[in-house]
Amino acid sequence: MTHQTILVLDFGSQYTQLIARRLREFSVYSEIVPFHTSIAELARHRPAGIILSGGPRSVSETGAPRPDPGMWAMGVPVLGICYGMQVMTDTFGGTVEPAPQREFGLAVVEASGAASPLFTGVSASLRVWASHGDCVAAAPDGFDVLATSVNAPVAAMQDESRRLYALLFHPEVVHTEQGATILHNFAFDVCGCRGDWTMAGFVEESVARIQATVGDGRVVCGLSGGVDSTVAALLIHKAIGDRLTCIFVDNGLLRLNEAVQVRTRFERLGLQLDFVDATELFLTRLAGVSDPEKKRKIIGAAFIDVFEERANLLGGFRFLAQGTLYPDVIESVSVLGPSAVIKSHHNVGGLPKRLNFTLVEPLRELFKDEVRAVGTTLGLDDEFVWRQPFPGPGLAVRLLGPISPDKLRLLQLADAIVADEIRRAGWYRRVWQSFAVLLPVQSVGVMGDERTYEYTIAVRAVESRDGMTADWARLPHELLGAISSRIVNEVRGINRVVYDISSKPPATIEWE
Repeated sequence: MTHQTILVLDFGSQYTQLIARRLREFSVYSEIVPFHTSIAELARHRPAGIILSGGPRSVSETGAPRPDPGMWAMGVPVLGICYGMQVMTDTFGGTVEPAPQREFGLAVVEASGAASPLFTGVSASLRVWASHGDCVAAAPDGFDVLATSVNAPVAAMQDESRRLYALLFHPEVVHTEQGATILHNFAFDVCGCRGDWTMAGFVEESVARIQATVGDGRVVCGLSGGVDSTVAALLIHKAIGDRLTCIFVDNGLLRLNEAVQVRTRFERLGLQLDFVDATELFLTRLAGVSDPEKKRKIIGAAFIDVFEERANLLGGFRFLAQGTLYPDVIESVSVLGPSAVIKSHHNVGGLPKRLNFTLVEPLRELFKDEVRAVGTTLGLDDEFVWRQPFPGPGLAVRLLGPISPDKLRLLQLADAIVADEIRRAGWYRRVWQSFAVLLPVQSVGVMGDERTYEYTIAVRAVESRDGMTADWARLPHELLGAISSRIVNEVRGINRVVYDISSKPPATIEWE
């Protein structure tokens, strides 16, 4: 099926995929392509519109990324965001220069009063998310200034005759007030989209792609028990049936009693499951390792080794399925543009050449809430659909410093208490993630009139829609008190509990 498409040119912003994701919320199909995509390739997509993403560079730098010059003459609407606006400004003769005061985070923009389809139904004053060191000091000839801010003389502009629009802030980020309305206006009022792409359509097209890729081959799936790998497995099972075998690896880094729970749940789903207890292998390889990147890479390599051994024993697999999502990709490798690498992910970056597996990653371009929508479409029950995200490396990235069985046990017990109290208080579905982190910090305490010198637990709870940005959750003091009291009283070896009030950015959701 051919969908109306809005192309997003990736100039390296960490938020690039959010633009595409917001458009999909409106049932508008969107696709991300590198900024240097040729005019011939752009035209092949027959786009209804083009969006230029933000990026970390300055247009004044030598070799700064720019689109194919032919793009401007395609005759389709173009929306430049942040760096995309600066590229548009520089291309058409406006002035881009270092801002007198950089804007990173929340800012306020004021509408100039000029009419624009982009701002239909949008308030005259908006709190927006900014992330730029350069500003547009003067708009190009033919452009109207639509909005300004204290540090940006041109915060939004347009040339309606050429259907060119630009914003210096990020409408795709949830912290921008009415940002979704602005993108909706661009998609429907400016580009004329109908909204013809749905999760049901995604399922249908994914099944067809899997069938075309796999042919009559067999697939082995790395099943973690989370919603990502579960939905990936169900999609593949829908496409090829019993030619899918799922392998669940107990790496010893799971939550309390999780291995048994996962095994029971997936037997109910009717998927072929091969269960492997590889705890000793993982903990042996991780012994004495403190560096978080080394932990992730060790865990990734161990997963591959276990899969290779089990798949060879079971025999006949040509394909390896994984529940990789786009946040894993964009924070691990520069895939579609020059985006900065934040951290490596255990199932991103390719497989060792010695393996004969071909990757099948049906969810690679989706965000978590989209995956949940696909799961609902597939008939998955809430137990799976609304399970909070859990990192691929497991508790290894929530236990700072060297990993030992004793410390893992402390973290598992504390984490179980956090989950129990969060559920009891009705907050589990209200937050994106909530968990415990064991810190390599011991402090003095008093218990039963005796001095203690024990470890510290940090509690982390964040609100987010997609994992790309997140704000710390304002949990009630009574809930935090209950969590702290239970951990200190029930987990022998912990005498102090702290609460993490860092947002992403500048922090990440996980501590490692």
